[in-house]
Amino acid sequence: MRWENLTDDRDDHGRAPDAALFGADAVVSRTVDTPEFRNVTFHEIRARSIVNRVPGASRMPFEWTVNPYRGCTHACVYCFARNTHSYLDLDTGLGFDSQIVVKVNAPQLLRRHLASHRWHGEHIAMGTNVDCYQRAEGRYRLMPGILEALRDYANPFSILTKGTLILRDLPLLRQAAEVTDVGISVSVGFVDQELWRTVEPGTPAPERRLDVVRALSDAGIGCGVLMAPVIPFLGDHPDQLRATVRAIARAGATSVTPLVLHLRPGAREWFMAWLARHHPYLVRRYERLYADGAYAPKWYQRRVTRQVHELAEEFGIGPSRAAARRRVPVQETRLVEPGPTQLSLL
Repeated sequence: MRWENLTDDRDDHGRAPDAALFGADAVVSRTVDTPEFRNVTFHEIRARSIVNRVPGASRMPFEWTVNPYRGCTHACVYCFARNTHSYLDLDTGLGFDSQIVVKVNAPQLLRRHLASHRWHGEHIAMGTNVDCYQRAEGRYRLMPGILEALRDYANPFSILTKGTLILRDLPLLRQAAEVTDVGISVSVGFVDQELWRTVEPGTPAPERRLDVVRALSDAGIGCGVLMAPVIPFLGDHPDQLRATVRAIARAGATSVTPLVLHLRPGAREWFMAWLARHHPYLVRRYERLYADGAYAPKWYQRRVTRQVHELAEEFGIGPSRAAARRRVPVQETRLVEPGPTQLSLL
């Protein structure tokens, strides 16, 4: 494994970094033989940085991310982040699902970063690469320290998750929401039980995720749903879309945003191998639909988006309205300069 290959992004002036994020001597690998983590290996590392800049060419509507984990036990067959494991010479298939890199010092690094005079309180997105509330979080408990740092510095942030473990941190989320902009989104692409069991085998069931939406709403924290991915020919039938949007509306989601499956290198090979095993009759259709690259054709994306938006209007799901940004009093904690308005995760 090439631990020394995991380096910082280039800086603001395009200069390459001087050193790796961590060296091989900072890695401790543990295999935990419990039913929950059987055949899973955790690589515990002490990272040198935790706040990552999103490349300028990215389609993401945010500039900064925090990812305390690499790899994900959710084992979603379509996960676009699979290729990141190749940077460490780790397998992007089963290895991505079972070789989990844990940045054990993530909370301390984030607090130090937020305290820097060079940091101006920009929005930080989490859960955009792999899920920060995957099962490993129940063991390592990195998110409470991360949320405490963001709360103490009144730094705006958003979280995207499929994990129900986020409810453990509800008190911290409420405290943070009192002093800054907090955006929470739950990913539910479909409510079809058979489809869920085969493409997202390590995740909580869709109805459990919708329970998270309901619980957050009951606690006064608005929660949107990223309806992702909409899987062509398996989860895009009008009846399936209707059932999913109806369930999302009943859970009290503030918004719903559809996202059609995209197949980047690494994820594409793993997904297509799965498709050949489970739905071989669809292989040629997928090859045609994704012939031009990682994304489905614009006409297909527009059709799905229109259908979902019409259903959202029918079921009364409206756009979320973020509360006015607030700041903690000076006597409670040292504040950085106020940053820009929070960017929407969706």
